[in-house]
Amino acid sequence: MILKEYPFKLDKVENNIITFVDQFKEKNNLKVKVFVLEKDIIRVMFIRDKLTLGKTWMVAPNLADVPYQGRDKFDISPFSLPEYNHYQKGDFYVIETTFLKAKINLDGFRITWYARNNNDWIKIAADRKTQSYNLNNHFGEGIYHYLEKDKKDKYYGLGEKAGEIEKNNQRYRMTTIDAMGYDAERSDPLYKYIPFYITRNTSNNIAHGIFYDNLSEAIFDFGKEKDNYHGQYRYYFAETGDLDYYIILGPEMREVTRKFSWLSGENIFEPKWSLGYSGSTMTYTDSPNAQEELMNFIADCDRYDIPCDSFQLSSGYTSIDDKRYVFNWNYSKIPDPEKMSATFNKNGIKLCANIKPCLLIDHPRYEEAKEKNLFIKNEKGEPEISQFWDNLGSYLDFTNQDTVDWWKTNVKSQLLEFGIDSTWNDNNEYEIWSDNAYADGFDSKINMKSIRPLQSLLMMKSSFEAQKEHAPNKRPYLISRSGCPGMERYVQTWSGDNYTSWKTLKYNIKMGLGLTMSGVYNFGHDVGGFAGPAPEPELLVRWVQNGIFYPRFTIHSWNDDQSVNTPWMYLESIDSIRKAIKFREKIKPYLYNLLYESHIKHTPIIKPTFYEFDDQESYKQDLEFMLGESMLVANVVEKGAEKRKTYLPGDNAWYDFNTNKIYQGGEEIIVDVSLDTIPLFIKEGSIIPIQDQEISFDKQEKEKRAFLIYPFLDSGREEYTLFEDDGESYNYLDGEYKKIKIKMESDSKKIVLQITVSGNYELPYQKIKLYFPEFEGRNIVINNQEITLIDNQHTIFSIK
Repeated sequence: MILKEYPFKLDKVENNIITFVDQFKEKNNLKVKVFVLEKDIIRVMFIRDKLTLGKTWMVAPNLADVPYQGRDKFDISPFSLPEYNHYQKGDFYVIETTFLKAKINLDGFRITWYARNNNDWIKIAADRKTQSYNLNNHFGEGIYHYLEKDKKDKYYGLGEKAGEIEKNNQRYRMTTIDAMGYDAERSDPLYKYIPFYITRNTSNNIAHGIFYDNLSEAIFDFGKEKDNYHGQYRYYFAETGDLDYYIILGPEMREVTRKFSWLSGENIFEPKWSLGYSGSTMTYTDSPNAQEELMNFIADCDRYDIPCDSFQLSSGYTSIDDKRYVFNWNYSKIPDPEKMSATFNKNGIKLCANIKPCLLIDHPRYEEAKEKNLFIKNEKGEPEISQFWDNLGSYLDFTNQDTVDWWKTNVKSQLLEFGIDSTWNDNNEYEIWSDNAYADGFDSKINMKSIRPLQSLLMMKSSFEAQKEHAPNKRPYLISRSGCPGMERYVQTWSGDNYTSWKTLKYNIKMGLGLTMSGVYNFGHDVGGFAGPAPEPELLVRWVQNGIFYPRFTIHSWNDDQSVNTPWMYLESIDSIRKAIKFREKIKPYLYNLLYESHIKHTPIIKPTFYEFDDQESYKQDLEFMLGESMLVANVVEKGAEKRKTYLPGDNAWYDFNTNKIYQGGEEIIVDVSLDTIPLFIKEGSIIPIQDQEISFDKQEKEKRAFLIYPFLDSGREEYTLFEDDGESYNYLDGEYKKIKIKMESDSKKIVLQITVSGNYELPYQKIKLYFPEFEGRNIVINNQEITLIDNQHTIFSIK
C-alpha cells in the first residue's frame, strides 16, 4: 500500500534550502531539506530529530582539502546556488532549475525527477510509489531508499567492483575488506567505498548520477530483488546514518562523472616520477638479506636496461619474526636504511614505504599508543581488539588529533628523515566489526559503524600532511589501497591484491573503467598478479603491455612459490617487456598532461570508449579503453591470440599506431598480433607529445620533446596544449611553467600548424620535432611558413 502516515507540508524557504515537515511534526519530528546547489545538482536530506553526522568529508566541491573535523553539512557556500522556481500545485511541490526538476508528492514525499530536453521535461527517475523510504521503520533499522527501475535504464559506477561495467540486475555490498586473491569477475565487496552510481536511459540517452553522503555499510540493488507488491525497483540500504543524497544531471554520462569528481574535490597533482615504472614485491623485504636483495634490484634494472622511477618498499622492512610492526625498522634485514635510500635516489629511484594503521598487541610501542589514547575504543573505553595480519591488534583512531599528530611525527622521523620519499598507506580497510566500537570523533564520540571509510581517508590525509610539512615545496606522492570519495585529493590507488590469471587481466580492465566512471582517475593494477601462482611468460608480457597505459604502473607480487614478478623474470620475454616499458617512458609527457588536466578540469585519464563517443555500439566494448582523447588501447587479453578484434567508435578515422594503416570509425576490425604487438589506434586530428631522447635506465641524456601529428584525412580543426614544469614542485602555481599550444587545421591540400609558447619555466630543450605519418603528401605550413619534411617524416621547430 502507499504510505499515508506522513503527509508533508512546506515549512520554510531560506535562499536555496527548502524545508518540509510532516504534518505530525510534534509526534515524529521528521523533516526533509531540499538544497538547490547547481543548475544540475539538487540534494535531498532527511532529518529525524537530528543528523547522525553533522559533518561531511566526501563532499568538497572543487576543494583541495577539508578540515580533519569535516565540513558542516549545512555549509553550501562552495556551490553556485542558482536561481530557481518553486511552487505548490495541489498535493505536489515543484522545484525547478534551468536543467533539473523535482516534482514532490507531499503524501509520502515521493520525488519524480525530470531533465530539460529542449523545451520539454523528460522523466529520468522516480521514487517507488510504494514504501519509498523507511519513514515509519516498517523495514526495521537502517536507511532505505527505493526507486523505480525503468526497463530502459542501465547502471554504472560504485567504484571498484568485480564483474561487468554495467550493473543491471546485480546486488552489491558497499564496505571495505582485505580481499586478497579476489575473483575479479565475482568477488564482492572489495577495498573501496564509493556510494555513487550513474543511470543512463537507453531510449533518450540522458544520464544522471546519485550519490549518498553516508559512510556506513550499504547495499545497492539494481533489480536483483523482486517483490510482487512493488513492481520493478532498485534500492539503496545503509546500516545506519542519514539519508542524504545528491542527484547529478549530465545529461551525458561523461558529464555526470566529471561533475561527481568536482563534487568530491580536487584531484591530486602528483610529481612526474609517479608515472614511471614502480618496482615492488613482498619477497625482497621478507628476505633475511633484504637490503642486499633491494640493491640487486637496482643492478638488474641497469643490467637489463629497464627504466624505473620508484620502488615500493613492502612491509617486511618492519618485521619482527613474520609479523609487521609499523614504524619499526628491522635492522637485521636492512642494516643501513639511510644508505639504502641514498643509493636508490642516486640511481633515480624514489622509495615508497608501506605503512599500516594497526598496531599489533605486542608492538614495541603499543603501550605508548594505549597510554596516549590513540586507539579506537570498545564500550568499556579500552582499545578495541581486532584481527589483523594473523594476529590481534588495535586500529589507530584518526578522528583524534593526538593520533594525527603522533602519526605525522612518526612518518617524518621514522621514514622521511631516513630518505624515504613517499608513503604507501596499506591495509587500511578498518575491519572492525563490533557494534560497540567507537571513535573519538574529535571530542564528539562516533560509533565506528558510521565512519569506517573515514578512518582510511584521514589516515591518508595525515600522511599527505606529514610529507608536505617535511618538504613544503615538493608535491607529495602517496598510495592508498582503501578509501572513499575524496581519496583522490591525497593519493594514487590500485585495485588491491589481485589473483594471477588471464581472467583477472581481463576483468581488472572493466574494474578500472568502473573506478573511472566513479570519479577515481589515478589508479592502476598489480601487473602480473599479486597472489597465487607465478604468471606464465605470455601472461606477464600481456599484463605489462596493459599496465603501461595506466597512471599507476607497478609490477607487484607475493607468489605462492616465492618467485618475484619482475621485467626480467623470464629472459625469453625481456625484449618484449623492455619495449613496452620504454614505450611507457616515451609517452610520459602525454600522461603527465592528462594528470595535470585531471587536476584542473576533473577529466579522467583512462575511460571507456563510450565516455568519449556518442556511439551505441561502444557501450558493448568493455575490454578497450581510451587514454585521453587520442589513444584507443585494445590490449591482447587472450592466451595464444594471433588476432585482435575491436570496434573503432565514432564517425572519424583512426590510424593504426603500429602500421599507419587507416580505418574508418563505426566499424569492427581485426588486426594481426604477435607477442610484441600492442594494438593501439590514434584518432585523426590528434597531437601527442612524446619524449624523443634515447630512453634508458641511466637517464643521463636531457629530455627532448617531440609531437606526433596525426592530421585529419580531409578537413578539420584541433588544438592541443602541453603543460611543462619541473615535474615536482609547487613553483607552477607561481607561474613557473611553459605551455606549448599547437593549433592544427587541414584540408585536402595542406596542413596548417600554429605553434605558440607561453610561461616562465626554462625548458630542458630548445627545439621540438614534429613527426608526421610517412605517407603524408600535403603541403605543410607552420607559423605561416611552408616547410619540407626531413626524411619525408619530420621537421624541427625552435622554441623561443
